[in-house]
Amino acid sequence: MTRKQILVVLVLGAAGAAAWTARQILHDGLSARATPTRLEIATARRVRHLAIPRGARATANPVPATGEALREGMMHFADHCATCHGNDGSGDTAYGRGLFPKPPDLRLARTQELSDGELFWIIENGVRFTGMPGFSEPGEQGRSWKLVRFLRHLPAIRMEEILEMRRGNPKTAEERAEEQEEENYLRGEKSLEKSPVSGHHHH
Repeated sequence: MTRKQILVVLVLGAAGAAAWTARQILHDGLSARATPTRLEIATARRVRHLAIPRGARATANPVPATGEALREGMMHFADHCATCHGNDGSGDTAYGRGLFPKPPDLRLARTQELSDGELFWIIENGVRFTGMPGFSEPGEQGRSWKLVRFLRHLPAIRMEEILEMRRGNPKTAEERAEEQEEENYLRGEKSLEKSPVSGHHHH
């Protein structure tokens, strides 16, 4: 075997080993529909923990736990977060199911055991290599802290609250047109009832 052939064999062998390792980690290729392996989940958690600065982890929520703060957080979540996370925080939405890794169930310990500071940091900065963007806006930190208040409430969320959130969910152009049509129809009905048909007699 010439040196060149040996080199080719070694390169191919190394490439094969690398491909096998990648396949073990990716298991379903690069599909976003794959279910993460335990190794992936453990790695993601470790990376997430290391990514959040210690000072941020220790920050307490400056927004008082009032009903008003909770409601504002809830309606902001309905408008900005529910498309992927669902009103109930389950992540079981058309968008959520299409993401890899899938959005976590925010009601479960994996999220709830994070500190308020960690949750705030994730909302503000996002999580790299996931579908979670950062939502940091100068001067708007209060909104993220209210979202943290709402996230804490998710495990105990009530059906009435979910129904109220549905009204705050973003609507597609189609849904808006449908609502407008219904409104026009109802308004038309009412205006017909209100205005009696006046017959003008010409002499």
